[in-house]
Parts: sequence; structure tokens; C-alpha cells
Amino acid sequence: MSNIPETGRTPRVQIRLVVIQVLVFSLLLTLGGRLWYLQIRNGQEYTDEAKNNHVQQVVQPAVRGAILDARGVPLADNETRLVVSASRTELMKMKDDGVGVLNRLADVLDMKPKDVRDKVRLCDAKTPQPCWNGSPYQPIPVTDEATTQQALTIRERAEDFPGITAEPTAVRRYAAPGKANTAQVLGYLSPVTDDEVTKAQDTDSPYLRSDQVGRSGLERTYDKELRGKAGVTRYEVDNLGRVIGQAQNDEAEAGSSVVTSIDARVQAVAEYELNKAMETARKEMDRNTNELYKADSGAVVVMEAKTGRIVSMASLPTYDPNAWIGGISAKDYAKLTGKKSNFPLLNRAIQGTAAPGSIFKVISSTAAVNAGYPFNGNYPCPSSYSIGGQVFKNFESQGYGSISIGRALEVSCDTVYYGLAHKEWAKDGGNKPKKNPADWFYKTAHQFGLGKETGIDLPNEVPGRVPDRQWKQDFYDVNKASWCKQGKKDGTYVEKIAYEGCLEGNKMRAGDSVNYSIGQGDTLVTPIQMATIYAAISNGGTLYDPTVGKAIISGDGKTVQEIAPQAHGKLPFKGNTRDEIDEALAGVATRGSAAWRFGGWPQDKIPMHAKTGTAEVYGKQTTSWFATYTKDYSIVMTISQGGTGSGASGPAVRNIYNALYGLDASGKQNLKKALLPQPQKALPKIKPDGQIVSPKIKPYVPAPVDDGTQALAGALPATAGRRD
Repeated sequence: MSNIPETGRTPRVQIRLVVIQVLVFSLLLTLGGRLWYLQIRNGQEYTDEAKNNHVQQVVQPAVRGAILDARGVPLADNETRLVVSASRTELMKMKDDGVGVLNRLADVLDMKPKDVRDKVRLCDAKTPQPCWNGSPYQPIPVTDEATTQQALTIRERAEDFPGITAEPTAVRRYAAPGKANTAQVLGYLSPVTDDEVTKAQDTDSPYLRSDQVGRSGLERTYDKELRGKAGVTRYEVDNLGRVIGQAQNDEAEAGSSVVTSIDARVQAVAEYELNKAMETARKEMDRNTNELYKADSGAVVVMEAKTGRIVSMASLPTYDPNAWIGGISAKDYAKLTGKKSNFPLLNRAIQGTAAPGSIFKVISSTAAVNAGYPFNGNYPCPSSYSIGGQVFKNFESQGYGSISIGRALEVSCDTVYYGLAHKEWAKDGGNKPKKNPADWFYKTAHQFGLGKETGIDLPNEVPGRVPDRQWKQDFYDVNKASWCKQGKKDGTYVEKIAYEGCLEGNKMRAGDSVNYSIGQGDTLVTPIQMATIYAAISNGGTLYDPTVGKAIISGDGKTVQEIAPQAHGKLPFKGNTRDEIDEALAGVATRGSAAWRFGGWPQDKIPMHAKTGTAEVYGKQTTSWFATYTKDYSIVMTISQGGTGSGASGPAVRNIYNALYGLDASGKQNLKKALLPQPQKALPKIKPDGQIVSPKIKPYVPAPVDDGTQALAGALPATAGRRD
């Protein structure tokens, strides 16, 4: 009986042994397959990777290319400075996260310990500037202004400063030649981020973690060309990190230089005159409010009329782009972005929008002619125009009787345009519009290029706005709920406007059309758009893409890639309408609303054409506009809350022209003093070694103040004194 249990257990033991054998065999088979995969199937790949573990890379950053003016004067280049940097990865290995090292570093650099620590902390949504928004794996600059003694102290006491380096480094410099700041046009740099490095890995222009990237202006537009290609030296090392040989060496390639159409001398003049005009405006009294004009911002554009190239572009308030080099301080960052900063980073020449006022009338004049109204016909210019119970007054309530469209341009008669726009509105069906209304005034604005970007080679240009029927409907759809919620029939002004918007905010009313015809209402334009339009009138009707870049020259100077002017359209002129408008705008400068600013101008040698504009803005003082052109240049200036067009901007524009053509206050020309009597065509001279010849530039010295009014005394008809 004792053998029976043993016999009963034998099959179970055998089954267990079989299962164990199967498991062992499966494990051996899996292990063998894995070994075959690693050693035979992918053996070479892993062998190569193993070798790479013994190769260390040393990166030599490429020297960033310069940004030059049209004559080769550096606007942005590089200079060697002693840069002290901290390795965050090394600091984080320390027990105190490197706080002790940073405190000792602050003492050597004569900086506050907190400022040094803030420099090396990483940026996130909750961390204010200063902070590091670049890769945490690259050295973080603490200062680029270290003295030789400070650098020597850090290097001699290396044991006290682990993770800290002090090296001569090529650092970006914004030279401001002749005090030509050019900040918003040039832009600034900041470190590349990890996300940018990852996204660019599969492109033809990958980033290294040590790269600086253009964040605005030309630095951003031409970043790829300016950045160059970093050099990489690969060293073979043993398992202890000792160098045993050099594997490969790729030389660094310096970035290309970008030659611009900016003339630093003219840029200095434009910046000075814009600033002076704003300062002068702040001393003038607004007759409507009995307060001084605020003149809080402004912009000016000087453009070549026949190419669209930008000779000068200034925007105020401005800033020093050198503030970003080596990491911006908290104080400087607050000045540039705080609520009280008035946003100096904004390039108001391409990003600042405002109602254009009367400089828009060249568009309305063209629209009227295209709609069938003769340019030289007779149209009433009363002191006011009534629609229902609403009265639209002429500027300064002045009437001129029956005049032509050309004369209406000269004296800036609003009521002529009110009448023409009202008639067209009625023809299109009024409050019950036709299925396909002609909308001449709105369609013509689009044909002039408004409501869309000009295509300038600067980032973040805004399109402005043409408040046509489609825009009205879209705007209504977005705001209807809010209007209906806050609107009251007998409430405050704002509540009444909201009430009307709730009822018929999507309708094109008569008041909308007449206001629009003189550049008021919801119309928004940028200075670059108006400069492009007035340049097109000058050159016969071609709308050019405004360009700042003129050529790209390789780092060795052997390859030159010119950037040719490109056109994007034609003005919708018919017959001799362009010539008639051209003649009327010449009349503005000789006997119209701008004549008092061009006393003594040599009209026979250099015909001047101008249009003044004073745009009303709800809740603010009027915006000053002054649009002009000669056969060579178009100049447009605007000053927010600056008063009238010719009053605030007129003298500054006149002085810029005087500098361009070498004119004194009386209109006498001296070509030796002329900065650019004709547009610059040639590129800067390049030496055989690739160096660009850079002429010297002197700071702008303004001529004695003379607004030209004395030369006009008794020489012009009474109507010429109208200061729109």
C-alpha cells in the first residue's frame, strides 16, 4: 500500500518537469534571438554608437553677420567682450544648487547676489524677467561687461568657481552710427529654446544650443543668413575622458552680411526730426480741450518712390537694442513692456494703425472718378453737410463754393467728399442695399492695397482695416451679444452707441459712408501703407513691396545676392486721373493746406506734392498725418495725439527733404550738403579679403529753425493758410 501513493505522484512530477523544460527552452531561445539581433542583425549600428561614446564634440560658434546701411556703415555688428557664463547643469550637481558659487561670483563682479541668481534661473509662465529662456544645457551669460581683472580672478580661483567660465566672446553690438538708433528695424537677439532646437533638427538650418536667434526686425527676417554655420571639432577620448586623437573638424562659417537700403545719415535726421516734432507738439494747445497735446507716439517712413526701398524708418517711443545683449535686466524689461512703457518694442511704421484722415482723399478722389464723376466737374463745398438730423461739418467750418475734385484735394474740403459718397451710397440702395452694390469707395481702397499687408521684409506687419460691408457683418456677429446687453436708448453716449449697434450694427448707414470718404470712422491704415500709395502715385501707379534688405553678401565677400524690387499691383487709375491727382497734390504744397510749410521750396527744380491729414479719434486728441512725395522719394509722418497734419508733422517732413536735397530754409540748394539728392543705386565697396568699406558718418546737426511761414507772408491767397 505504501507504493500506491508513489505511483500516483509520478505523472504529476513528469508534467512539471516538462513544463520547466519548455520554459527553460523558451528563455534560452529568446535570449539567443536577442543576442542574434544585437550582434548580427544590428551589430554594426551598436558598434558605431559605442564608438561615438568615446567621441566628444567641441562647438565653435559662428560669427553672426553684420547688418549694414546702403553705404556699408554697420548698423549691427559684433565686438569682442569678456563674457562670464555659468553652467546650470554643473551648478545643479552641488548640494546648495550652486547658490554659494553664485554669491561668490556676484562679489567678484560687483553685482547683487539676487541679480546673478535671477540671470541663471529658467523662464516659465510664472517667472518674471530676468530669467534664461534658452536651453538649460548651454552656458548662461551672467555679464558681457567683465573687466580683465574680474576674468583673471575667476580663472585663477577656478576651484572657487566650478561651472563658471570667463572667455573673450564675439558679442552683438548695435552701433547707432551718427545716433541713428534704428531699433525697431534692426530688432534684437535672444537665446534659442529647446523647443526651437527640436523643431529645427530636420531642417536645412538646424539650431545649436549655443545659438542666438533674431526675435524681431531684420534680425528675425534674415536670421538664417546672418547666423552662419557653427564649427564642430570631434575628439576621440578614452574611458577616462582623456583625448587620444582628433576624429573630424568642420570649420565654422561666418554668417552673411545683410546690406540694407537704410541710409544711416537720413535715419539720424528722421529720428531727430520726429522726436523734435513730438516735443514741439507737446508745447501746443489743443483748442478743443484747452490742454497741451500729448504727442505720445509717432512714426515716419522715407521710401524710394521708384523701387519701394526704405531709406529711413523711425518709430517713437524707441529703445536701445543693446539692452537685450547678455540677458536683459528686470529694470530694462519693465521699461520695454510695462503698462507705462507705451510699448517701445512696437514698430509703429508697420504695426501702428490709425484713421488716416484727409490723406485718404487720394483714394476717394480716384473712387469718385471711377464711379463716373468728372475730376474737373463742379461740386458744392459748403461749410457743412446734413443727413437726416445729423450735421457733418467741414474742417474749421469753412466753405469754398463750387469747386472741382482737384481743388477739393488742395484745400481738403470734406463736404465735397461727403456729397459724392452719399450719392454713391444711395445708388447702392441705401439702407436696403442692392444684391451686388458697386461700393466704389470701398473697392477702390482694396485696389490701393489697404486692408492687407504691403509685404515688407519685416515681421509682424498688420493689415489695417477697410470697413466695408463684409467687415461690418463680421464685426456685428462678434459684438452683437455684448451690444445688446449693455445698450440703452437713453443712456450714456457709449450705451447709446451700443444700443444702435444692437439694432443695426451690420448695416452700412449713410453716416458710415460719408465719414469713411474722408478717412474717418472705422478705417485703419499704417504709415507704410500710405507711403507705398504715395510712392505709387509718384512713379505712375506701381505698388512696390516695401523692402529694407538690399543684398546679402557671404562671409568671405565672394557671393553677392541682390534683392530686387518686386511689385504687387497697380493703382486703379483710368485715363489721366493720375496726372490730375498729381497736379492737385502739387497745388496742396504751393497754394493749399500744406503751402505754409513749403515757403521758398524750389518747385521748378524739385516738384513737391503733399497731402495733410488731421484724424479725429474718439476719446483722444487728433492724429497728425503728413503724406508727401517728389520724383525720388515718398515721406509719410504721423504723430498720435499731435494736432493737425501740417501743424505738427509739416516742419519735420520739410527738414528731412532739406537734408536729402541739400536745401536751406529759403530753398537754395547746395549739393555738397545733400545726403541723397538721388537714391543710392550701388552696393558698398568690397575688398578682396571680403571686408566692406565703411565710410564715416557724422551726427546730424539741425539747421536753424525756420518753418517757412515768413517766406509765405503776403505771397499766398487767404485760402492757403488752412492748416489741416
